[in-house]
Amino acid sequence: MKSILTSFAKNQSFIFKIFLFILSTVLIIYLLPKGGQFKYNFQKGKPWQYENLYAPFSFTIKKNKEEIEEEKKYLIEEAIPYFEIDTSKIVEVKALFNNFYKKKDTFDIVTEIDLKTRNVGLRVLDEIYTYGLINENYSFDSDKLIYLKNGNEIQELSYKQLVYIGDLVRIIKNKVEEYLILDSELFLTELIISVVLSNVTLNSELTESTIKTKIESINPNRGVIDKGSRIIAKGEVVEGNKFQILSSYKAVFESQIWSKSNFYWLLLGYSLLISLVFLMLFLFLKNYRLEIYNNTTKVTFILFNIIVMIFLTTLVVKYDAKLVYITPLCILPLVLKTFFDARLGLFVHVLTILLLGFIVPNSFEFLFLQTIAGMVTILTVSELYKRANLFISVGQITFIYILGYFAFFIIQEGNIELIQWDYFGYFVLCGLLTLFSFPLIYIYEKMFGLVSDVSLLELSDTNSKLLKELSNKAPGTFHHSLNVANLAEAAANEIGANAMLTRVGALYHDIGKMVNPTYFTENQMSSINSHDELDPKESAEIIIAHVINGIEIAKKNNLPDRIIDFIRTHHGTSLVYYFYSKENEKLGIALKEEFSYPGPTPFSKETAILMMADSVEAASKSLKEPTSSMLDNFVEKIIDGQLNQGQFLNANITLKEIQRIKKVLKKKLNNMYHLRIEYPE
Repeated sequence: MKSILTSFAKNQSFIFKIFLFILSTVLIIYLLPKGGQFKYNFQKGKPWQYENLYAPFSFTIKKNKEEIEEEKKYLIEEAIPYFEIDTSKIVEVKALFNNFYKKKDTFDIVTEIDLKTRNVGLRVLDEIYTYGLINENYSFDSDKLIYLKNGNEIQELSYKQLVYIGDLVRIIKNKVEEYLILDSELFLTELIISVVLSNVTLNSELTESTIKTKIESINPNRGVIDKGSRIIAKGEVVEGNKFQILSSYKAVFESQIWSKSNFYWLLLGYSLLISLVFLMLFLFLKNYRLEIYNNTTKVTFILFNIIVMIFLTTLVVKYDAKLVYITPLCILPLVLKTFFDARLGLFVHVLTILLLGFIVPNSFEFLFLQTIAGMVTILTVSELYKRANLFISVGQITFIYILGYFAFFIIQEGNIELIQWDYFGYFVLCGLLTLFSFPLIYIYEKMFGLVSDVSLLELSDTNSKLLKELSNKAPGTFHHSLNVANLAEAAANEIGANAMLTRVGALYHDIGKMVNPTYFTENQMSSINSHDELDPKESAEIIIAHVINGIEIAKKNNLPDRIIDFIRTHHGTSLVYYFYSKENEKLGIALKEEFSYPGPTPFSKETAILMMADSVEAASKSLKEPTSSMLDNFVEKIIDGQLNQGQFLNANITLKEIQRIKKVLKKKLNNMYHLRIEYPE
């Protein structure tokens, strides 16, 4: 049991990676659409590259979206509207009209003209209410067929048979002229308009319900392909009806494969393919990014981003596949480049796109556009801490999307007459969403303890709280750190290392000296040396302790782990030689272990550069009257000594790069001491 626990503890990191591998595979399989994969790849406008294809079973030809939308549009336009009539209002209107004349009978003498006017008015009302009166003029054609609903009875009419209230003046005028009572026109018009009531209204609910029922009953099929019929011949261009038949066959084929009998086989196939993709990722990390592979947090971060992007794309495709290009997939390479490097960012982006090929429609077009966009992201986004760079890069990414889509459409359609301009809007929106990477990077830094160039820029500010404290408590150390930062940054730029990270690491590498500043020569203001009263071993312990103290101060002030690495490794396992020699002289023997830094040795180019720059800058202060040749020999001696001690064995740095670093350090030291080349007399 104990041996099992010991083995588990030793292989904990590996076991966790296996768990991540399996979990990621299961999640991706869950997100995949439930269907088989069609064994033929075809594109609209391209020739059929396979042998003649015959239908292995009978299937229906599905209508495309355009056809269904056109049919819906036709049904809406041709739908017969329902109007509802209230006949009780006719009686009410005539009663109001007649009441006026009854009152006139009571108080006035009714003349023959009045009787004639009343009769004409009643005829007008009969004409108005023959079919009904509406108070709103709808945008139907005059010959449009309508249904007039009276209780449970429905009558068919043309829309023009209904009287619009705005036409009353014209109708009354025609009747007045017909019965030769011109003097009563104004009176009759005012009287009728004052008593009429609209008795016909549009029944919108019934009309829309009828339209909805007809739309729901649209047949999604428009024909049948019988078993054994030829679907397409080799070399035939996939377009028009052929494209629709192939699309229909593909949909039926995939749905038939995803059956109970085939379920586990399909699951196995998907598992193998997705596992293969993740295996490539882990092999890449192990062979080329071992530092990331050994860090479970970073591996988790990479897999988390892959799954998030696939999840977002799946949601969009399920909602509307047309919106697939809104998903800002270029955030993935951008974020990974920010935290790691461009090569890893592009590699992970390509693997993610391959996985999305199982989910998205038009997978070849999608893969092509997204791969190109990812490359553009990697090639253009640099120095993310400069905000303008991100906006410029997003503009370039959007342009590439638009250009690529435009080219694909021309290839598929042969013209731009039917181009879908809304896609250009989707690409612009995708570009705008890519800008969200800036706050996302900040969130990831807090979630996973990573550090980006934006954070490094903030940490490089010498007015920050910690560096201010260093300059106050240990001014000599602060000045030394600034010099080392300048040397290290120049060296990092020379060999293509992360210059910003190296500079920030150099600024903070000696913060542990704040604990006992006067025990370090650069902070001693007088001729009194604090070590004179101490035993060499005690002095060595104080000197060595500045590394541990620095780590503690850094953690207390929430400095990122990548910066703490510089504090931990800047002396490696080197010897505090002065006090070691002093102990040797005193006792005749001294243990190197007691006078050596605990390490570890540098494990990256950046930490190796800091060790060289720190040693060279600190030791150069001991030179009384340095000359150019003296400094050159001095740099060679110190760095060669570190090489011989094996301080750079774990750092990913070559001898050629070390020679270039030496050259930069020599040049910078000569500039710092204002030395010129010594010419022979």
